[in-house]
Amino acid sequence: MKPLSCLALAFALVAPAVAAENTPDTLGRIKSSKAITVAYAGDSLPFSFTETNGEPMGYSIDLCKRVIAQIGRAVGVPDLKVSWVAASTPDRLAMIESGKASLECGNTTQTLARSAKVDFSALIFLETGGFLARASETPPRLTDMNGKKIAVLKGTTTEMRLRDALKKRLVNAEVVPLAKAEDGVTKLEAGEVDLYAGDKIKLIGLATLAPDPKKFALLTEDLSYEPYALAMPRNDSAFRLEVNRALTQVYMGGEIENIYMQWLGRLGRPTQLLGAMFLLNAIPD
Repeated sequence: MKPLSCLALAFALVAPAVAAENTPDTLGRIKSSKAITVAYAGDSLPFSFTETNGEPMGYSIDLCKRVIAQIGRAVGVPDLKVSWVAASTPDRLAMIESGKASLECGNTTQTLARSAKVDFSALIFLETGGFLARASETPPRLTDMNGKKIAVLKGTTTEMRLRDALKKRLVNAEVVPLAKAEDGVTKLEAGEVDLYAGDKIKLIGLATLAPDPKKFALLTEDLSYEPYALAMPRNDSAFRLEVNRALTQVYMGGEIENIYMQWLGRLGRPTQLLGAMFLLNAIPD
């Protein structure tokens, strides 16, 4: 056999083995340990937050619990031990990328940049970013925010899009990054910042928890489009299949309406756009 032919044969034999080594076996690890670690947002009411008793709760958490139950059935361990770890968005995604967590639950926006490091489930929600202001002041438009201080949660897609929007519109406003979501409402009420940028439903949730929600007003202007999904290890199609299988069961079985109404019902019924999203992300057998 010629040297080049030998080299080609060797590569053909080795390449599949290398590919297999680089493919994570998340289901196998979960089956072996009989446990799953889930990273979640502890301060994103009503999607994902830590209750006073220390338990995670919210719209996304309810969906994740259905996903975890399906994973348990898939690996033959119906009573999986679940370790919930509250963390910021960058830290949650880093946990997924490093293998410290197998599933991420929160109000995490799927982006192309993030998809280079982690995979995402079918969409679980559609949201827009906006601004919270003090009700006592005339809410400005984005183009009128020169000289304003705008708080935003650090490391989020909202921060990136806020900075980009200000730059494109030549608006000279100061962006104030925050480590904790609740700090935005506190600083806004104290007059330390003029506006608080974030996902609109999350802003409503934070304002609702304030001592006097009537002090705040939500601007009608949209800042960004935010498609939410659950993050998971990249290149693990078997694991992603079970995650999407669980979401499909929730969407097609009608359970999503109960989950939505429990956490978001006071905002009204799902919009036609959101209803279409549930239908389009339900994958038939």
